[in-house]
Amino acid sequence: MTGGSVRHYDAQYGQFASTLYADVRATAFGENIGQNGWLTAAEHDLFIEWLGLETNSRLLDVASGSGRTTLRIARLTGCAVHGIDIHEQGISSATDAARDADLAGRATFQLADASRPLPFEEGAFDALICIDAINHLPDRQAVFREWARVLRPGGRLVFTDPIVVTGPLTNEEIAIRSSIGFFLFVPLGYDEQALANASLEVTERADRTENMARMAARWREARTERERDLRGIEGDATF
Repeated sequence: MTGGSVRHYDAQYGQFASTLYADVRATAFGENIGQNGWLTAAEHDLFIEWLGLETNSRLLDVASGSGRTTLRIARLTGCAVHGIDIHEQGISSATDAARDADLAGRATFQLADASRPLPFEEGAFDALICIDAINHLPDRQAVFREWARVLRPGGRLVFTDPIVVTGPLTNEEIAIRSSIGFFLFVPLGYDEQALANASLEVTERADRTENMARMAARWREARTERERDLRGIEGDATF
């Protein structure tokens, strides 16, 4: 992170299991599935459907964060899941949650930098998911090639890109949005071309902007209601 960054993820994962953060998620989303950002349970169900998982499937979750949505996939489908994340607190929280849910036998989590070559053999996974995190990985073309490498032939990939630029942005708006670390802003059509270059075929594409905007507003309202307590934990810059 740069000197001007705020430590957003440290606060999120360090306090993830607390009642305060659980209340924020419940207020913002109605159904608390352990999500960060804007993901709803219904949206997560859609992504799981696209993955086409079976009980003998093996799923890689790139940037798995707290691991709660990864574990939800394991519970709903019966498949084996493996999450990777660069944040130690996220991996620790996810590992504890897997143990508490009696899923440690088929849910594992590993500290790894998803912007670098992945520590897995070719064709190691039947499916791969990455929610609202690809924008933090600098070389997207290299990332897609790695994803294609670790997927078996015919494997499925689902990812969301929350930083597709569809209109004008000021330098201040970009600076605020990217204050938590590295961000790659891309134009419409960029992801599709990069996928094609990595020999990955696009079978579904959905614009989830409306859901993202609605959930962002509810997330902000939920946090504003608890501003004093959150500022005490996160500090003013992160809040």
